[in-house]
Amino acid sequence: MPGKKPDRAVLVGVDESEASLAAVRWAAAEALHRGCRLQLFQAGTADRRARERFARAHRWLSRAAQVAEEAAPGVATLPVVRAGLAVELLVERSRSVSLVVLGSHGLGGLRGAAIGSVALRVAAGAHCPVVVVRGRAAAGGAVVVGVAGDERAGEFAFAAAANRRVPLIAVRAWRSDRPERAEEEDRALRECIAAWADKYPEVPVRVRAVRERSAGRALMAVEGAQLVVIGTRGQEPVSGELLGSTGNRLLAHAACPVAVVRGAFR
Repeated sequence: MPGKKPDRAVLVGVDESEASLAAVRWAAAEALHRGCRLQLFQAGTADRRARERFARAHRWLSRAAQVAEEAAPGVATLPVVRAGLAVELLVERSRSVSLVVLGSHGLGGLRGAAIGSVALRVAAGAHCPVVVVRGRAAAGGAVVVGVAGDERAGEFAFAAAANRRVPLIAVRAWRSDRPERAEEEDRALRECIAAWADKYPEVPVRVRAVRERSAGRALMAVEGAQLVVIGTRGQEPVSGELLGSTGNRLLAHAACPVAVVRGAFR
């Protein structure tokens, strides 16, 4: 609805997979930390078996609500079931929430699509940041951000590090045979994050300008991270409805949750 104010809620996609329950645990802790409610969302089908499918969806959402309460006691949850395709519904709902959280794989709603495909397509098309929960978030680990010219990713990453009271590691990959390029890239990286470092002086910052052809490999080389943050601008923008090679690599192989910041950071 035009003019409608966005909900501060965190939305998590739920399906009948253990990966989605891992996403629920992460999202519940995030919602409690932000002081907002958690929407437990599942896509259903409007066919002749709709009643049976929706009843099953509500049973699974009840389980998800229990998992959320165990992970983050006191978090407010709201179960939501809608008929339609998971990707379309999640992208549309991303207009009115602050964050979408998805598991890395499993069933895409009740239609049987792989959540890997759903996660990739939602991350590429959402109107707010999307976190894909995979691997294990290292307790007390740093927030790692890939710096490639997208200020929204920097803002999200610094805010996440400040809220968690952990360091931030800014990473920039570069390619050149010139020895002096290393100093240039280090200086450029520090300049890129200077405004956010001033805004969040409480966040300890480390920079890594790495000679590496793959930004994805440079980001994954940072050990012990609890969250990796990337934008979708720079050398590998969104092409069509899917992410570039950096996003694809991280969503498939990162050892911790990955935040893709394409839409507005609210």
